[in-house]
Amino acid sequence: MSRGGDEQQQQLELPPGFRFHPTDEELVNHYLCRKCASQPLAVPIIREIDLYKFDPWQLPEMALYGEKEWYFFSPRDRKYPNGSRPNRAAGTGYWKATGADKHIGKPKALGIKKALVFYAGKAPKGIKTNW
Repeated sequence: MSRGGDEQQQQLELPPGFRFHPTDEELVNHYLCRKCASQPLAVPIIREIDLYKFDPWQLPEMALYGEKEWYFFSPRDRKYPNGSRPNRAAGTGYWKATGADKHIGKPKALGIKKALVFYAGKAPKGIKTNW
């Protein structure tokens, strides 16, 4: 039985023993910054999808690579057209930020890492999941 992600992984033609475990700084500097500058990536291993159209358990099969961690480029949706507040409604629930933000990049922060937890249902009465 073949999953969509398995077929996509085979199309990447990665060398034997290839591992993809980038640090946060490597993700920002070598992937996100290059993507934003429309520069090619050394290995096209991160798929671009709209994460907010799916439930989290649907995401692993959409990834180009990974078994326990998956990486995606996703547009940021806004809750209000002229505001800065993100819209984190997704699939049958919503993503909620938890914990402290982590600044990525030294000496100047190039990005912020946020931990998100998926809640099934509608806010504020959603049920916390393990995603």
